[in-house]
Amino acid sequence: MNGEGLRDRKKRQTRAALSRAALTLAAERGLDHVTVEDISTAAGVSPRTFFNYFAGKEEAVAGPDPEVGPRVGRRVVEQPVGSTAVDAVKAALLAEVAEVPTDERDLWLLRMRVVQQHPVLLARLFAGGEEAERHLVAGIAERVGLDATDLYPMLLAAAAGAACRVAFTRWFDPDDPRPLATLLADALDLLSAGLANPPNT
Repeated sequence: MNGEGLRDRKKRQTRAALSRAALTLAAERGLDHVTVEDISTAAGVSPRTFFNYFAGKEEAVAGPDPEVGPRVGRRVVEQPVGSTAVDAVKAALLAEVAEVPTDERDLWLLRMRVVQQHPVLLARLFAGGEEAERHLVAGIAERVGLDATDLYPMLLAAAAGAACRVAFTRWFDPDDPRPLATLLADALDLLSAGLANPPNT
């Protein structure tokens, strides 16, 4: 990530370790049988450190990284002058996806399985997605000089969010070997081209 120092990188690694531990334990034991102390021990940190990152175990399992939304919004604004808004969104989202480790697919699949077993986690997951989308709306609005309540930034952000969800759904398909970045780029290209007809028709 641009401008990320050692301290920020360490914080990201600690948060990821706690999230991975929470998810793994919840999958093994069930969410109700996992404590903050269990998660902290598995991640090699203290419970006090845990609460520096998460309000509780539910957030550790399903809560998104709160830095993602602001970071994507900034990336949209920072794309080169002359880029269309759609291209700026595409570049910002692909930059974010490029930071997802290649071995994360199994972890995402595990998260979705755990979330489906616990409706309270599903609500938290949706809430995190809505928060990230608001930051994307704000970035688009700033880039194109519109108010964040105008139709264009709201619609583009919602459409980009849908493209992300479709790309992730395909990424989870064991019969589709394409990497997440390729799937997302293809989905956003279809969005940019318009959806009046399927491609090659």
